[in-house]
Amino acid sequence: MLTKRFFIAWIFVALTALALWNATPTFAQQPAQEKSLYDRLGGVYAIATVVDDFIERLLVNDILNANPKINEARDRVPKAGLKYRVTALVCQVTGGPEQYTGRTMKDSHAHLNITEKEWQAMAADFKGTLDKFKVPAKEQGGLIAIVESTKKDIVVASSATK
Repeated sequence: MLTKRFFIAWIFVALTALALWNATPTFAQQPAQEKSLYDRLGGVYAIATVVDDFIERLLVNDILNANPKINEARDRVPKAGLKYRVTALVCQVTGGPEQYTGRTMKDSHAHLNITEKEWQAMAADFKGTLDKFKVPAKEQGGLIAIVESTKKDIVVASSATK
């Protein structure tokens, strides 16, 4: 009789231990994977809204408008098309499913002779747009890092030191 009670108690302990082990939350067993920047920004519609505001700021920026090459390019590229391309690019580089099919940053900006001053004007407009939409600091940092990574392909070398 004692062995039967011992055996039943042992099974109870084993089943309890197994139940407790299986009840351990998944996050305790595996680190949670962080959402992509794309998802943290709210996806394509939120990104398109921010891009729309950003492009509108660039179009009225006096520093950028002083560059005749930029004005010529604006005459060739419809505003809606530019917004579409920039939205697709931002979605792709932040981990979204959209695919950018335009030219490289270097190819699309080489003829514009963009100076450091113009780059800084663009960066200020970008920051203004991010602040307007209350994009959190972490996500702003991610976006700004992505934009900064393109600077070497956009700003003309001779003007980068001015």
